[in-house]
Amino acid sequence: MTNNKANNYDILISDFDEKFFKVDFPGRFNEQMLEAVRTLPGRRWNNDEKFWLIPDNKAAVNQLMKNIYATGLFNVKETTGPKSSSPSIKSDERFIASQIQKINEALTTRHYSEHTKTSYKKWVEEFLRIYQGKEDIGEREINEFLKNLALKKNVSASTQNQALAALLFYFRFILNTPVTELGSVIRAKKSERIPVVFSRDEVSRVIGNLNGQKKLIAKLLYGTGMRLNEALSLRVLDIDFDQNEIIVRHGKGDKDRHVMIPQKLIPELKAHIEKVRQLHIKDLADGWGANPMPGALAGKYPTGCKEFKWQWLFPQKNRWKNLETGEEGRWHLDESLMQRAVKQAILEAGINKNASCHTFRHSFATHLLEIGYDIRTIQELLGHSDVSTTMIYTHVLNRGAGGVVSPLDRL
Repeated sequence: MTNNKANNYDILISDFDEKFFKVDFPGRFNEQMLEAVRTLPGRRWNNDEKFWLIPDNKAAVNQLMKNIYATGLFNVKETTGPKSSSPSIKSDERFIASQIQKINEALTTRHYSEHTKTSYKKWVEEFLRIYQGKEDIGEREINEFLKNLALKKNVSASTQNQALAALLFYFRFILNTPVTELGSVIRAKKSERIPVVFSRDEVSRVIGNLNGQKKLIAKLLYGTGMRLNEALSLRVLDIDFDQNEIIVRHGKGDKDRHVMIPQKLIPELKAHIEKVRQLHIKDLADGWGANPMPGALAGKYPTGCKEFKWQWLFPQKNRWKNLETGEEGRWHLDESLMQRAVKQAILEAGINKNASCHTFRHSFATHLLEIGYDIRTIQELLGHSDVSTTMIYTHVLNRGAGGVVSPLDRL
């Protein structure tokens, strides 16, 4: 897929295997094109051959095409006639694309996270594909849409409520017609699930099966309670050894918070930061070393992108390279690489739990409760807005079903 000759951006999409197809940038590309791929659920980065793997299903293909179109870098002209080989975009597709662009701008203006923006745009697009063109859409259509999600697609309560939040945002800020009569709108009750938690021995076994910076990341996840994307988004300046704290910036809900540095990790973190420094020095010597700055800081500090303090704490092993311009740079380690490594480590440890990177966060909170820390302290460390969210971990304060002696054991 190539855009107009003035910009000459290229995206190469090809087969890979039964589960994934391959996306590559053989020529010049930019941050918008990378984001079109990075925001796709289930995407993976192949670090050895330097290309992206995308789940080979209709939803992923459609989302990729929409993301690419939304960049505005590819001018697709509408054509007529049965013999035309050029892609055509119908008026309804143009309308949907324009609405998605508007909601993206509204979400960005209000500083919503990238994950929330991706989810909201997905639900609004799905809703519009069913009801766009119909007059006076509102409460009835929202209710019908939510019912179909629950009855036909069997989505979870949290997913259903997320779809409702996306639609209410769309009606309020894009259509300027807030839905005020919600008496009959279905608000699914979220099921209460006990989080999967590692024992201390299981934490040691899983971490012991990891290597390099992935091992250090796993220790941070368990030792601080950070989410995976929060740990991977850390920059060198976020580590404050003097105050013995890590600043987690732009966490869930775009909130900053502080977490402690585990004392056992201080020597390891310092050694790791020195390795990152040497890597950055090499990048600078090679003529690169720039890192994207958050928000509007790039304009405020034009040369800051090459300062060491703004470098990722966990950079990619190899620099990405634009084959046409020769430009090179580094992003932080991709989430999919860490997720796969932890999944493999769990298998090798022989742990039969539906666990993931997020299980380290659950284990952090549960183990702090077990040793007597109060719920408010744990709430603050986890970054929960409401203490009721943190209360789910209090199941460990009683012995529960595991502490009951079965009558069979008394025979």
